[in-house]
Amino acid sequence: MARTQSLSGFPELLPEERLIELHLIDSLRRTFELHGFSSIETRSVETLDQLLRKGDIDKEVYAVGRLQALLGDQGSNGTPDAASAKIDPKKQLALHFDLTVPFSRYVTDNAGHLTFPFRRFQIQKAWRGERPQEGREREFLQADIDIIGEGTLPFIHDVELALIVLEAFGKLPLPPVKLRVNNRKLAQGYYEGIGLADSEGVLRVIDKLEKIGPEKVKEALETELGASAEQADAALALASIETEDTSFVDKVRALGVTNEKLEEGLAELEQVIAAAVQAAPGKVVADLSIARGLDYYTGTVYETQLVGHEELGSVCSGGRYESLARKGNRTFPGVGLSIGVSRIMARVLAQNLAKASRSVPTAVYVALANDEQWGRAQDIAAQLRARDIAVEVGATASKFGKQIKYADNRGIPFVWFIGEDGTSEVKDIRSGEQVSADPATWEPPQADRNPRITS
Repeated sequence: MARTQSLSGFPELLPEERLIELHLIDSLRRTFELHGFSSIETRSVETLDQLLRKGDIDKEVYAVGRLQALLGDQGSNGTPDAASAKIDPKKQLALHFDLTVPFSRYVTDNAGHLTFPFRRFQIQKAWRGERPQEGREREFLQADIDIIGEGTLPFIHDVELALIVLEAFGKLPLPPVKLRVNNRKLAQGYYEGIGLADSEGVLRVIDKLEKIGPEKVKEALETELGASAEQADAALALASIETEDTSFVDKVRALGVTNEKLEEGLAELEQVIAAAVQAAPGKVVADLSIARGLDYYTGTVYETQLVGHEELGSVCSGGRYESLARKGNRTFPGVGLSIGVSRIMARVLAQNLAKASRSVPTAVYVALANDEQWGRAQDIAAQLRARDIAVEVGATASKFGKQIKYADNRGIPFVWFIGEDGTSEVKDIRSGEQVSADPATWEPPQADRNPRITS
């Protein structure tokens, strides 16, 4: 990323880095569109009460507003009086910390204009006030896909999204991915079956397993949730199950816990794993430690890791939610996945996992022998651009060597020369080959038409 970050957690990209990011965005967009998802964009701000109604994230939300309103009234000495500021969560605006909560509001606001099931993708910035580190920024880009229904949503969409995200990652210049899947009904039913009534609380603790380890998770279950040592061990036994096929079903049943919700979750997870393993063998696992910390998930939950880069954490996560979107007695259940584009970019740039063939979109630089050629150069550029060839025209005439060096520094592969008789020649400045060219018909090699992103 740009070498100097004057504000930690708010990254800026150099041109070649932005080309890589755009390639990721365009590839994801095309995959989503091929599967019938429509693009939307939601506003960047929501009211505090809208953002905070689901999930424990209040300390990470950025509030926004006019400076005077945030600081309060002016004191007698003309300085803002912060103590007089009052925050009404129904009026106070804040930047959204993800795209799922704003999407739920968007659905209820626009339900009369949408056809259900509604398939949406959204590639947009979000903001979260957490400690900056690799893969975690305060301003970041996400790419979300969701399918949302009215009243009910067939479970087959949980399977469909798993297959789509594997296809999407398969088209990116990245290491292979591993999609880890669990089901919160399975987990909640199991916890209830062993006598832990606060299943949501247990899920939040289990969600920290990779970060703090089993001993501290066990301690938290006992001290924070009142679990006995036997109950904590049983919860960890479930979280230890991980299989690349549907054999997890027998492993869970071998633990000897019976519960109706547990059986429902087992059946749903078995369906997802069976279909995903068939479509993408070796890329999907049933991992019963996956919990997802946000409370709005109710069934299938997903997390995705780059193979060989597991310490980066999940680069794509999501799941099923039944009642996040609600309007009167109408509910809009959905299932969705969010790809952390900025998290992926952080690792791509830190370890050179992908590179651009050049740092600019320009394929041709039109050089000027004299300033009078500028008009003719623009005509040539227009003919080339009409065939989607990116062109930059020199602003002033100077020695050709200087102009060629400028093009080389910019990463532009071809320099166009205009002869005194009106004819043209084009030079590949990498090989030195120079040939006659007609702006009405000349084409660069396909590999040079646009910057190429390779791993």
